[in-house]
Amino acid sequence: MSAFTSMQQRRSSSRVGASAPDHDEILRLVEAAGAVADHGSLRPWRLIEVRGSARARVGSALAEAAGADSDAERAGFVSKAERAPLLIAIVAAHKSSEKVTTWEQDAVAAGVSHALSLLLDEAGWGVIWRTGPFTRSEPVRRVHELRANEVLLGWLYVGERPVGPRGVRRTLIDVADHVTVLP
Repeated sequence: MSAFTSMQQRRSSSRVGASAPDHDEILRLVEAAGAVADHGSLRPWRLIEVRGSARARVGSALAEAAGADSDAERAGFVSKAERAPLLIAIVAAHKSSEKVTTWEQDAVAAGVSHALSLLLDEAGWGVIWRTGPFTRSEPVRRVHELRANEVLLGWLYVGERPVGPRGVRRTLIDVADHVTVLP
């Protein structure tokens, strides 16, 4: 499938089934996704596979960050983190550079994540990029064992793509609203 077709056909899957790509498949796809534009070839990113009971630990960290004070509230956060059999945490790992600013390094990490989401979609997996108000909270940093130079950009939720229609295509953009020509 061409990159153009892949972009046109991509759909976020907010609900996915119980199976997920194995570690070896993730490695193969990440190898390709890692070819995104990267000023200075810093590779300022890393990904963390979150499976099994580790998902509940992420949910508990989100509950802690939210100040959830009831068992039901805490269970709700855990349930959200367990919506997919695989979460891939997207981490921008900032490198010291006189030429490449941190925002540009964040853009590289986001580019890797988006490329990976396209590759997962093309491979037949359901995927959606999720974030939220507690993504960069201290409890969430702690559970992901982030280093001082790292920030979490969110998670790809990955699982078996639901059977049936792939969802409604979003309204196409009006390119005139987004592309101009400098005179």
